[in-house]
Amino acid sequence: MYKHILIPTDGSDLADKAVEHGLQLAKLSGADITLLRVTAPPAPLVVEGVVVAYPLEEVQKQIKARVGAHLGALEAKAKASGITVSQRHAENDHPWRAIVDTAKDIGASLIVMSSHGRRGISALVIGSETHKVLTHTDVPVLVVR
Repeated sequence: MYKHILIPTDGSDLADKAVEHGLQLAKLSGADITLLRVTAPPAPLVVEGVVVAYPLEEVQKQIKARVGAHLGALEAKAKASGITVSQRHAENDHPWRAIVDTAKDIGASLIVMSSHGRRGISALVIGSETHKVLTHTDVPVLVVR
């Protein structure tokens, strides 16, 4: 049924639940998986209207190392279960956009992701990346809470 599952993660405990669910589903269905981590591009630091310069390359290197370690650990876990896995890292101010674009790019047949289930004012103010993915993709989405 599912050939390729995209599993976006931000490294949180809630996202880890979605990763576990996605791994189990991939094992049962024989699907390949792609693990995706989306990070915001480093932005300049502004203090009281003054832009503070910092070594952008060093910050990007640190982010890449952290993301690589996180995705590497998940990849090892998937491979130990006999699942074919790949990993991607995307820089985007809008995680939902990177998720939708990656799903399209890899030909995903399912997206497995978590949701915080925010309601009311917090949902309006913070927004929901999951909701945006649901409304902007034609790929089925399994939401884990």
